[in-house]
Amino acid sequence: MEQDQKSDILLQIEAFLFHFGEPVRFQKIADFFNISLSECKTAIRDLGDGLKEHTSPFSLLTDEATVQLVTKPAYQDISKKLMDGEFSDELSPASLEALSLIAYLGPISRPTLDFIRGVNSSFILRNLLMRGLIEKIPSAEKKHMHDYKVTFSFLQHMGISDVSSLQDYEIYRETLKKFEMRETEPVSVPEI
Repeated sequence: MEQDQKSDILLQIEAFLFHFGEPVRFQKIADFFNISLSECKTAIRDLGDGLKEHTSPFSLLTDEATVQLVTKPAYQDISKKLMDGEFSDELSPASLEALSLIAYLGPISRPTLDFIRGVNSSFILRNLLMRGLIEKIPSAEKKHMHDYKVTFSFLQHMGISDVSSLQDYEIYRETLKKFEMRETEPVSVPEI
């Protein structure tokens, strides 16, 4: 691998890890970038060394199978202050909207949630995850995707034993089924 390509792949992997914000399996990274597992581990090692040498606020945590981009201890006060602020505030209307959609339609993927809401939901999902109101689960339909569903903490806070106890739950589930069936039906184009 040429030096420019090597630098580029390191930056791409750093961006990839920043996007996930949680531990990611080496194999997932290798598959995503279409490189061997060995090349992936070398790139992760080089990225970690580079983050140590430069004045980056980030470092890598690794074990035998996963890696995570994290904030260096010297900058954790900033993270703590940000999180304390996020948790002291009430949920925004956008967060409540996303949480409602996840409760009624979940498990639901982020792209589907984004499509329904018409905006990117990444920040809101992160906030709801950190508050323990939703959790990520492997998608039943797509191998490398995650779906989101409400947690037991959410159910406990709402005072219900399962999501089907939510008001008008069956009506919303039936609406979703009709929408999904309409999406899978073949479209007939009239002859001209």
